[in-house]
Amino acid sequence: MGNIHDIARIAGVSTATVSRVLNNHPYVSDGKRLAVLNAAEQLHYEKNINAVHLSRGKTETIGVILPFVNHPYFGTILNGIASAAEKSGFKLMIVQTNYDIAQEIDALNMLKLKQVDGIIITSRECPIELVEDYSAYGNIVLCEASSGEQMSSVFVNQYEAFKEAISFFIERGHSKIGYTVFRLDGKSSQARKKAYEETFGHVQDKWIFDQALTIEDGTRVAGEWAALDDPPPAMLITNDFVAVGFILECKRLGFNVPEDVAVVGFDNHAIAAPLGITTIELPLKQLGIIAFQLAISEDTVSHREIAYKLIERDSV
Repeated sequence: MGNIHDIARIAGVSTATVSRVLNNHPYVSDGKRLAVLNAAEQLHYEKNINAVHLSRGKTETIGVILPFVNHPYFGTILNGIASAAEKSGFKLMIVQTNYDIAQEIDALNMLKLKQVDGIIITSRECPIELVEDYSAYGNIVLCEASSGEQMSSVFVNQYEAFKEAISFFIERGHSKIGYTVFRLDGKSSQARKKAYEETFGHVQDKWIFDQALTIEDGTRVAGEWAALDDPPPAMLITNDFVAVGFILECKRLGFNVPEDVAVVGFDNHAIAAPLGITTIELPLKQLGIIAFQLAISEDTVSHREIAYKLIERDSV
């Protein structure tokens, strides 16, 4: 495969003319344009896309940091990001981190090394102060509540959503409510804990179930819940998949939903409707679309809150 100097030699034109033809610039005669294109085809010439990006200062690629690629919560956000990227002619570089800080830093370094134009962080373990250091190299978008001046964000208000779910239970006569989270120290988990404490004044540790993210986790939590001397008759569940595992295992153990235990999930995944799960709808695909738009935006930093909605079904 030749280069532009070889094309210029075969076509009998200058390298400047070759460059203008290959970049679709005007003011090149039809004869010279045809000669350049024929020479390029003869040499099987292909543009060095990395060199093109370097010359433009843009890669037309956005990095996406997410802890797990195979979980529906993050998969739905990624679906939104990908659909918006496709419409805008951008590529994605996806990095699964498993909440490993070293891997998150490696991904952030892609921005520093100009391998991507921006970074979307769907969830993180890395301290926010460290992430902010990388904002000098390009756009960073957080999929969490933030009000900083260095990075944009798009988020659902987890505190308000959790508080509405608690109020929904209370309106239906429940005062003993347990809940599940994935990471006790996660930002969403802390927001949910705050909403719970403000409502009840304290949290019974035995009614909080940690490391709940998958259907299998829901099955485990149901067993732990059933083993309690005084299991709470209402449960707020991390997401709809955990809720599925919890409900099915409770039924296997001889408990009825909602008579013995009422359940509210989160996300409103497609699996929730046929199983009659009451849930808080989180518009995750829309969140992903907005995150991408913020990542490529040349405007100032902005923060976008998107609305949630309680979907009432048969599990309460």
